[in-house]
Amino acid sequence: MKKLRLLLLPFSWLYGAILFFRHFIYDRGFANSYGFDKPVIVIGNLVLGGAGKSPMTEYLLRLFAGVSIATLSRGYGRKSTGYLEVQGGSTAEKVGDEPLQFKRKFPGVTVAVCEDRVEGLRQLMPSHDIFVLDDAFQHRRLKPGISILLFDFESLQENKWVLPAGNYRDLFMRRNFADIIVITKSPEALSKTDRQRCLQLLKLERELPTFFSYIEYGDLVNLMTDEKESFPINARLIVMTGIANPTPFCNYLTTKGNVLKMIEFPDHHRYTAGDLLKIKRYWQSLGDCLIVTTEKDAMRLRDPELRSHIEDLPLHYIPIETKFHHNASGPSFDNLIKDQVFGKQV
Repeated sequence: MKKLRLLLLPFSWLYGAILFFRHFIYDRGFANSYGFDKPVIVIGNLVLGGAGKSPMTEYLLRLFAGVSIATLSRGYGRKSTGYLEVQGGSTAEKVGDEPLQFKRKFPGVTVAVCEDRVEGLRQLMPSHDIFVLDDAFQHRRLKPGISILLFDFESLQENKWVLPAGNYRDLFMRRNFADIIVITKSPEALSKTDRQRCLQLLKLERELPTFFSYIEYGDLVNLMTDEKESFPINARLIVMTGIANPTPFCNYLTTKGNVLKMIEFPDHHRYTAGDLLKIKRYWQSLGDCLIVTTEKDAMRLRDPELRSHIEDLPLHYIPIETKFHHNASGPSFDNLIKDQVFGKQV
């Protein structure tokens, strides 16, 4: 694998040059970026998927509960196009799995999808006060009010090459253009040494507020009934995922029971009847066990066309939340983001 990455380096240099030129034309004003008078919070990451953008979006929706807030996503993987507002009865196929997840968890929040984030904001702007954009750090046509850049704790330790030799979809140098950096999925027991090593790896060219967060896993939830359940003693588990980085999720489940089988699909995988038939055969061959998946996967599994294939399976999912480590050297993340948001309100 390492030799293959080295062979792909020339293509990474070419891709990096294209990225550099694209940023150059925006930074120098040769291409237009559009800003808005109301607070627009952009969440993003430089590495391909798995940095925790969805949990961070949900964190902000909770933080600003009671305010007229809207969230806008591209709606990755949806079959529709243009601007759409997500409804409780929408399907992942129509609006994307993450926007559907947001709407189900925050039914009172306006959740919209639009591949053109500027146009989407224009539609939402008249009737809302704060806007959270999931995965829009690279959307250079938009000039954000506040940009939050996420780095996964583990991937920060790896090389910083862009695709295809590395896993970065944007230049590592773009970290210096964020307003806030959050190192996500860090250990719940985070040592001072871990903090210092991460800050050294970031090599920031200017002082930026940098926070550390971790994932807190919720109760087991029955996919068909949405009822919370406890893990059985000595639980026997089949784990199925279709997310970018399933490792933390799988590692967590090994602490809750005996993982008999791990089935990994690509990120945003659209499940088919054939997939579920294969999973059902595993379940039947292994005997009494639970099938556990992620909350994002659950959104895709709720497709009405799949219902007849899953209603006999003991399918469960686990919701997650972002939690922040204490910041001893400055304001908390909550206080900083609130100060910046309300300071930018008109």
